[in-house]
Amino acid sequence: MKFAVVKFPGSNCDRDMLNAAVKAGGEAEYVDYRETSLEAYDGVLVPGGFSFGDYLRSGAMASVAPITRAIKEAAASGKPVLGVCNGFQILTEIGLLPGALIFNDTHTFISRNEVLTITNNETAFTSGYEKGESVIFPVAHGEGHYYCDDETHETLVENNRIVLTYNDNPNGSRADIAGIVNEAGNVFGLMPHPERALETLLGSDDGMRLFEKMNDWEANHDHIH
Repeated sequence: MKFAVVKFPGSNCDRDMLNAAVKAGGEAEYVDYRETSLEAYDGVLVPGGFSFGDYLRSGAMASVAPITRAIKEAAASGKPVLGVCNGFQILTEIGLLPGALIFNDTHTFISRNEVLTITNNETAFTSGYEKGESVIFPVAHGEGHYYCDDETHETLVENNRIVLTYNDNPNGSRADIAGIVNEAGNVFGLMPHPERALETLLGSDDGMRLFEKMNDWEANHDHIH
């Protein structure tokens, strides 16, 4: 699998994301936000950070960058698209995932390890985990409160699209939601950082299995070219 790590002005987790993809056995390259095609790649990784300085609101400026159309095309073609933190915010801004990420209830920036629960291990991203398994990923955000209306929440629950929840909700997210997938199951957005959880020496290696499963994608999906 060859992954594109999309870089916007203000991205600051791009190196961590590239390292995670390579460490898990894949290939990865940085792709500038001014590019217009991702056809050369098997998957897309949208890293965390503060794209365009979070001007207007997190992910808003990135949502109109030239690369956006290519990210949508990659998702429509069935390629895996992973958005972490600011990447999750961008995926909601461009309509690949429902809902929005708003300010933490405390209106403070939170940076610490969080214990999370894998609530859906039937996605291609999380099939390496047990359902109900507790994992530790770091969080680092000021706008991580996942918001959606009642109808959207009901749809997410009915279709088993809530993949990850907080054990001790740090930001006020609805129903403790930390990560969701799209209807097709190939777009995953989450606020915690699995790419920073690859070494027990640094507190957790629970993120590695997510990237290992993304590298298995091609073997399990015959529609990736």
